[in-house]
Amino acid sequence: MSKPKIKKAVLAYSGGLDTSIILKWLIEEYGCEVIAFSADLGQGEELDGIPQKAKDTGASACHILDLREEFVRDFVFPMFRANAIYEGRYFLGTSIARPLISKAQMEIAANEGADAVSHGATGKGNDQVRFELAYYHFDPSVTVIAPWREWDLNSRTALEEYAKKHGIPVPTSKKSPWSSDRNLLHISFEGDLLEDPWAEAPEHMYVLSVAPEEAPDQPEYVEIDFEKGDAVAVNGERLSPANLLGKLNELGGKHGIGRVDLMENRFVGMKSRGVYETPGGTILEEAHRAVESITMDREVMHLRDSIISRYATMVYNGFWFAPERIALQAMIDQTQQTVNGKARIKLYKGHCRVVGRDSDTDSLFNVDFATFEADEVYNQADAEGFIKLNALRLRIAAMQREAKK
Repeated sequence: MSKPKIKKAVLAYSGGLDTSIILKWLIEEYGCEVIAFSADLGQGEELDGIPQKAKDTGASACHILDLREEFVRDFVFPMFRANAIYEGRYFLGTSIARPLISKAQMEIAANEGADAVSHGATGKGNDQVRFELAYYHFDPSVTVIAPWREWDLNSRTALEEYAKKHGIPVPTSKKSPWSSDRNLLHISFEGDLLEDPWAEAPEHMYVLSVAPEEAPDQPEYVEIDFEKGDAVAVNGERLSPANLLGKLNELGGKHGIGRVDLMENRFVGMKSRGVYETPGGTILEEAHRAVESITMDREVMHLRDSIISRYATMVYNGFWFAPERIALQAMIDQTQQTVNGKARIKLYKGHCRVVGRDSDTDSLFNVDFATFEADEVYNQADAEGFIKLNALRLRIAAMQREAKK
């Protein structure tokens, strides 16, 4: 198949070996101008030196956009209003970042008059799907270049030889041979020794959290305030979404909270091992559930919970901009209108546990009804009729069984 004629492409660029090679490869193979784009989602020092490196590798320009507040406000928080956790374990830290990166990349492409976009996701992973579904949402006719599905650089040795040939710096340290992805919600690790599902991840791999065994011997309590399902304050201090999640990351990391080692089912069909650190997100989910427990109607909660798995799978598979996710979000956000209150969480050696919850305005807990002490509002004798009505079908079935003997 002949390559399309491309004049200008915008590349999602991390500055690592793969995307640096892709930058040069696009210029060599397509003869096009390449604009590099990096999204600041909270990677910290990982963004240092990226503009210069991109230009040294041949980029005509490099854009770094600070998307931290938008990331947490418009992507992480809506997802947490749904309590979305993929396969019961994964907080979707990488999954939820891709639609925002793609959105910003497509905006740059439009502003720069680019006729193509490109990414560094492999043909085996989930990210290729997440990026490209979002690209097509914003421009159904966009040309997408996915080098890993085209080139013959199918080994690390081949990549390193290509890099040396074109003067692209190759990392020489083997201290961190695994692949990682970091943002304000999490950091993930995959590959290398982690491809052995029996091998324990080495302690020096972890970045955001101390080992639970090394965490403080005294517990720490944190109070988190919520308004309409979103966290707005930590220990009484109102914070912006990004700063709030950053604060919870500090607290959680200090106490070794949020480490997960799992085998997950990729969208393309294979199982993959991932190790994740999500300290702030783990605390946030626990606190959010606590406030919901005192403010949300039982049947509304059970209905919302019945769609968590479906919602989480949509995010994992890359359907953030799909109409079904948007429709579910509207329903979920409606359930959150009364989720106003405060949760008190105890942090201790890798664990975070709810120890208190309260709501001044929307609490559905009424001690007059729930008390084990004497009360004047609940007639316990009424429970007999309630039980007999609910048991009616069971009694009829039992009578039928008796009649057949």
